[in-house]
Amino acid sequence: QVQFVESGGGLVQPGGSLRLSCAASGSISIINAMGWYRQAPGKQRDLVAGITRAGNTNYADSVKGRFTISRDNDKNTVYLQMNSLKPEDTAVYYCTISRTSIFLPQAWGQGTQVTVSS
Repeated sequence: QVQFVESGGGLVQPGGSLRLSCAASGSISIINAMGWYRQAPGKQRDLVAGITRAGNTNYADSVKGRFTISRDNDKNTVYLQMNSLKPEDTAVYYCTISRTSIFLPQAWGQGTQVTVSS
C-alpha cells in the first residue's frame, strides 16, 4: 500500500502562485512517473503535469509556461510550482505515481484543493 502526503493547496487571487508537494512512501518499487491530475466539479480528472525518473516532463496545454513540475527521486517527492494562476485552475489536485507512464496512474493521493478567486 502506498501512502501520500500532499501539501500546498489553498486560496489565492488570480495571478498569484502556489507550490504543491507530494511525498510517496510505503509498498512501492521503483517509481518511474510522478505527477498531478486535477478535477473540477462536474468534470473529469485530467492530467496537469508529469515527470519521469529521468526528468522528462509532460504538461497540459492549458498550464504550459505557467506551471513547473520537479521531483526529488531520493525522497520520492514531486513538486508543482504554479504561477500566474487563473480561476479556471480551480480544482482538487491529485498526486499520482506509476511504475510506467504518467498516463497509467497506479495510486492516488487524497487530493488538495486549489481555489483561484478574488
